[in-house]
Amino acid sequence: MTRSSSALALEPDTSTSHSIEVDAGERFSFGENWRRFLRHLNPERVKAAETSLLEMLNIQSCQGLSFLDVGSGSGLFSLAARNLGAKVVSFDYDPVSVACTRELKRTFHPNDEMWRITEGSVLDADFLEQLGHFDVVFSWGVLHHTGAMRRAMRNLAPLVNLQGKLFVAIYNDQGTASKLWHVVKHSYNRAPRVLRFTILLPIAIYTAIGLSVSDLIGRRPLRILSPQPQGRGMSIWTDIVDWVGGYPFEVAKPEQIIDFYLPLGFSLVRLKTCGGKCGCNEFVFTR
Repeated sequence: MTRSSSALALEPDTSTSHSIEVDAGERFSFGENWRRFLRHLNPERVKAAETSLLEMLNIQSCQGLSFLDVGSGSGLFSLAARNLGAKVVSFDYDPVSVACTRELKRTFHPNDEMWRITEGSVLDADFLEQLGHFDVVFSWGVLHHTGAMRRAMRNLAPLVNLQGKLFVAIYNDQGTASKLWHVVKHSYNRAPRVLRFTILLPIAIYTAIGLSVSDLIGRRPLRILSPQPQGRGMSIWTDIVDWVGGYPFEVAKPEQIIDFYLPLGFSLVRLKTCGGKCGCNEFVFTR
């Protein structure tokens, strides 16, 4: 029998510390990027998110499950889980991301008591303790942006119900390349806003050329020009801005993530790597 999530306590005030970090160039404003993404959200993107969630969790629906979205971002995967029948709790450290998630709820599930949204940090153990325990704890591409990835990883463990699932995605360690990206990302956030585009544009052009060549060789429609969603329902441009700006920034090899969670009572049931390239490795553990 699983334990249900408890009522949310009053939200901790993270907005001031978040704003200070962003202004100091020590944190990327993910919420602003997600707000732009939501302008282009369509049913196809939502469906793609639902499909990717079910495939990785190896289930047919989320009906009857409790689902915690750690670092909800745009709120897309909270929406996907709720559409699939889960009882959802969403939280994020970025107040704009929290607002994005609330806007999705207001649009698609207004006044729904089965979806609760709050503001908080995965590094705040007292906050997390009040959330309860969940059948699925989901954190895609979040923990490596906290500035204390291992602590964030450890903090998730007690939130997972016995026989529940932990689904995390962590940036792949590419050695020297990852160290160079760390410099690029920090430089981007420290640069004046008017100059950030000079860092972003060359990388966007390089990505566009790479995708276009790949599409032409594979005889596929050009993805860089296509409004269709990527495999997880995201958009290419949102991902590029997220990648270049995403700071703090940490990485790990797949075996490091696996070796971290095994002693905490978890078993790996699904692994999807990025093939040693730039991107996230995805892990599903059971407790």
